[in-house]
Amino acid sequence: MSKFDSISLSSIYKRRKTDRDIFQELMPTKVKEILLVATLYDSYSIVREGQFSDKIFGEYLQLNLYAAPRFTSVSSSEEALRVLNTRHFDMVIIMAGVDKEAPLRTAEDIHFVKARVPILLLVNNNSDLAYFYSAAQSVAAIDRVFVWNGNTNVFMAMIKYIEDKKNVARDTQLGNVRIILLVEDSVKYYSRYLPLLYTSVMTQTQSLVSDESTDELHMILKMRARPKLLLVSTYEDAVEIINNYREYLLCVISDVKFAKNGVDDEDAGVELLKFVKRTLRFPIPILLQSHDVTNAERAKDIGADFINKNSDSLALDISEFINYKLGFGDFVFRNGQGEKIAVARNLHEFEELIIKVPVESLVYHAKQNAFSTWLMARGEINMAEELLPYRVEDFDDPSRIRDLCLNVFEKVREQKNRGRIVNFDPQLVKGNRYIVRLGRGSLGGKGRGLAFISNLIENLDLKKLIPGVNIRLPATAIIGAIEFDKFLELNNLYHIAYHHHQDYNVIRDKFLEAELSMTLKERLFQYIKRMDRPLAIRSSGLFEDSLLRPFSGVYSTYLIPNNHPDVDVRFEQLMTAVKLVYSSIFTPDAISYFEAINYKIEEEKMAVIIQEVVGHERNNKFYPTISGVAQSFNYYPYSYMEPEDGFAVAGVGLGMLVVGGEKAFRFCPKYPNLNNSSVHDMVRDSQREFYAIDMTRESFDLTRDGEDAAITQYRMVEAEKDGVLPHCASTYDVENDYLIPGIDQKGPRVIDFANILKYDHLPLSDTLQLLLNLFKQAMGSPVELEYSLELENGEYGLPTFYLLQIKPLIRQEEEINIDLGAMDDKNTLMISHRGMGHGRLEGIRDVVYVDTDTFDRTETRAIAREIVEVNNRLGKEGRKFVLIGPGRWGTRDPFTGIPVIWANINNARVIIEMGLPDFPLDASLGSHFFHNVTSMNVGYFSVPHKTKENFLNLDILKKQEVVWESKFVKHVRFENELEILMNGRERTAVIRFDELNSGGADVSPE
Repeated sequence: MSKFDSISLSSIYKRRKTDRDIFQELMPTKVKEILLVATLYDSYSIVREGQFSDKIFGEYLQLNLYAAPRFTSVSSSEEALRVLNTRHFDMVIIMAGVDKEAPLRTAEDIHFVKARVPILLLVNNNSDLAYFYSAAQSVAAIDRVFVWNGNTNVFMAMIKYIEDKKNVARDTQLGNVRIILLVEDSVKYYSRYLPLLYTSVMTQTQSLVSDESTDELHMILKMRARPKLLLVSTYEDAVEIINNYREYLLCVISDVKFAKNGVDDEDAGVELLKFVKRTLRFPIPILLQSHDVTNAERAKDIGADFINKNSDSLALDISEFINYKLGFGDFVFRNGQGEKIAVARNLHEFEELIIKVPVESLVYHAKQNAFSTWLMARGEINMAEELLPYRVEDFDDPSRIRDLCLNVFEKVREQKNRGRIVNFDPQLVKGNRYIVRLGRGSLGGKGRGLAFISNLIENLDLKKLIPGVNIRLPATAIIGAIEFDKFLELNNLYHIAYHHHQDYNVIRDKFLEAELSMTLKERLFQYIKRMDRPLAIRSSGLFEDSLLRPFSGVYSTYLIPNNHPDVDVRFEQLMTAVKLVYSSIFTPDAISYFEAINYKIEEEKMAVIIQEVVGHERNNKFYPTISGVAQSFNYYPYSYMEPEDGFAVAGVGLGMLVVGGEKAFRFCPKYPNLNNSSVHDMVRDSQREFYAIDMTRESFDLTRDGEDAAITQYRMVEAEKDGVLPHCASTYDVENDYLIPGIDQKGPRVIDFANILKYDHLPLSDTLQLLLNLFKQAMGSPVELEYSLELENGEYGLPTFYLLQIKPLIRQEEEINIDLGAMDDKNTLMISHRGMGHGRLEGIRDVVYVDTDTFDRTETRAIAREIVEVNNRLGKEGRKFVLIGPGRWGTRDPFTGIPVIWANINNARVIIEMGLPDFPLDASLGSHFFHNVTSMNVGYFSVPHKTKENFLNLDILKKQEVVWESKFVKHVRFENELEILMNGRERTAVIRFDELNSGGADVSPE
């Protein structure tokens, strides 16, 4: 067992919580039900003929607090106890009337039966304040006293006071929520001040959230992360809060005089703020408030702001303090003299201005910790905490402050976005730790796979498991499927596109003439301005590469150099590629595919992936060192391999060589040293050409030349000149019939990746083993990966393994038992021990085969055309068939098999590769081809030439009456259904027929 086989995904997957996850968990305690205990008269004076609830609800709506609580009024202690025993309440408010003792008794009675329900006392007579404030100190049942000033916002403040008090411990730990500490012992003052403070904080938070949030739900959730307001009235309580939450304090607002050591102290406030400055690692805004304006000087002496409690503009003063000192407003850049020179309204503008403002401005704000304060208010806590430890004195050159800020922004942004789908931001287009969304809607099948890859690899410590290589996703952006609908709607293309007999060229031309939405065009232009590397524009239909819908390789992918000096030209090239991907839904191959699997084309929608091409430019050619595919289930194992060990294929250059089934190197990641080919075979079958983007083609015609418009095939000697072969090739020693790893010797080059696979130049095999195992667990089925590898030093000086795509390989698991001992050769058409597929196929009577008597290996393209003709005819008749032919199916190389694509043979339910003398037979390696074979559970069997255990009875085919024939291909029909059994676990398959069929079938019209 490999060390990677035992790794459990659940044990190493540590998903980082998104902001939305955290926001949803904040404020678990909400006040929803409130019991108001007041005399009928007092209750009426508050409720005022039913307007009270409307006003409370209005307060909540105005601040986007959508869950307004419900009030229930009772007029006596007895009634309160009765209601409390039948219903749940989150809070009790007792209104103090003429009888001063009654509310105190009521509080104690309620506390006795419901000790955990907070109780607040509301006084409506200022002359009684002193009495009730003093009494409340000795009555443990009363949490706090407030005064009714005729304004309903005091109720909102009371509610939020309780919520913040109960949630502060959890929310600071879970979400780094900040705290504003208010120290005040005047009931009259904090009853007025607290509503102003809450309203101001919530209003400012609301303005920040609405600027940054993408949807209303996110906006509501993010409001939960607003700063908490904690109210205390003694020096000791304030110190306790400061000590317990020093890492989360946003500011401290203090009165001058309040209790310290049990007695009123004229200096308590000043001493407390001094304590704050001594205790905290980093300075925070502090505010001293007093009725006595002479205390302003004392505030100045300790570096605190000052507010006059008697000010007519108290609300405005509070708002300005929160705005400018706590960073809730715009960031005003000032010069060394404090004069305004620029304003940043949001983080994007802030970052742009950091680059431009003079050094004296940076120094001015850095001395006040203004940057970290402003970032903290915006919830950019990680950025703020990164900047907090630094002082101006730490920099020999003050201009380095600018570099620090920009580096912190980039670092934190990347950390926050890792593994996520982020909304479009021009600054993010080159990042490869997340996916950028260019348009709304579904990501499509491939897009979902890429998003899943990104999320998984960024939540696993892969560097610890595979220390010798970086594992990344190329920089990826996705246009959501809603833009496809917009495109059709804005340009009135529905009728043209979905007209069932419309010529594809007409559809394509109409799509090219049409306009993308203005928003998408603006984003694509911003994207192309910043992205200066070659791009792959790939389809991502809703059905592509999904677990239940077998689409793969049906739509188009375009690779473009993206190196024209004129950005407008590059912009047009990109838009053309996007439109051609959109139109590829309506190609004849795609339409025939839909018909073959009985899907309606109207159900398909198209997202588009724009992905950085992996590689480097070498002598005007752009390509990766290695590209390949890997599957977690191997239907063609040999020696001591098991099917579950999987396999991989690798080649030099762009991956279209491997995906297209051309000559490349096949190996098992678990046993990379195991090889069943002779040296002679390896030399003969070695990769001879590779594909690259031709960087000299700044201009090209995607419409005329299609997907290969900017692609050129090169001889392998060019790759050697480019310096990419030392670790990819071995040299054939002709005299000793031996392969020497590397290219230091003279002789034929063989692409076998010996230095990598056998001598561990880099851990490719380990990487593939690990990823196949993890993704197989994650998807619950066998999987296929497409990858590229760049050996040149990347991050941390390591080579980089890029995951390009993931898709499931679906197999059915019904129990199939094949008793070969009971088989009779007379009624057996085929036995194969190299079978692919699982299950029992029924309803098939037709066989299409390449006639070995007329087969010509130089005419395989002509054979492919004849097969297309019979496939289409049988498709129209609704018939499925068995397809038999020599060599590989689904290869781009016409000299190793029949060069068909899946759409050419999509009505075949069984495909048989047969070996002929001097015609090589190996498993077809075309990735797109085989994804469809496995997804649709098509039987795929190999019958090598002259092997005892494999058997193909061509003679019985020649006895059948021919339905149709051409120069190279024949179509015969059996009288009865063929019995087709496939055991995928044992890789055994048989096709049997009724003995009545042996003499030929009646092929008269049915």
